Amino acid sequence: MKAIDIHGRELDELTDAKFAVVPLGSFEYHGPHSPLGTDIFLADGFGNKINTELGGVIFPTVPYTACPGKTVKYNGTIPIRSSIVQEYLIDIVDGIINQGIEKILLLNAHDGNIGISRTVAEYVTSKHNNTSFLLINWWQMVEIEKAKELGMVYTKGRGHGGPYEMSATKAFQPHLVHIQEGDTEFPDVEKLSPQPYTLVEGNPKSWDGYTGLIQQTSFEMGKKIVAEATDNLNRLIENWIQ
Repeated sequence: MKAIDIHGRELDELTDAKFAVVPLGSFEYHGPHSPLGTDIFLADGFGNKINTELGGVIFPTVPYTACPGKTVKYNGTIPIRSSIVQEYLIDIVDGIINQGIEKILLLNAHDGNIGISRTVAEYVTSKHNNTSFLLINWWQMVEIEKAKELGMVYTKGRGHGGPYEMSATKAFQPHLVHIQEGDTEFPDVEKLSPQPYTLVEGNPKSWDGYTGLIQQTSFEMGKKIVAEATDNLNRLIENWIQ
């Protein structure tokens, strides 16, 4: 059920929903082969893949958000200050809670939304003790080893504008992803440590607004990725709302 389709005389359909979905996208450069609305298409696409029998209501996708320094410099990217996005998202989820819905899924398709989503969820739950947030980054709905089974020989391709993301986008919007033979590919760089770490750079190595061996991008692999992510997404939601 989509919130934008609900009529004023049918508001009980909104208040009776078991959970609300707020898809989070961005308007950002993803390389010469990818649409600026990549994250919007992915957020919309996976939102529409949520099993309607679970009883959720899907709100409109947030299209503009904070973007990292490494993509802001590229034409096409429209960044919003993090503080503004945070306050905006707080108002959105406050409005949803005021409709009587206490479970909110933030369905994210953009790396820059991760920290903001967590901050918003922590703040809002401090005000509304009965509220539960589920924070999902769609790309994490497929395990790395499973991605390899599906054809992702080069797992770094899960990165921004890489074959993992763009194959999934191609599955939703096959006419909008265009890989050309001469497009530059970017191999992985050596890891700094076998332990997990976070490295934030304005000009990363092996990067030009996108990453990975993009010639791996394919519609068929995208369908497999989307199917696997969708199954895991719906299973997770089902466990959450019980």
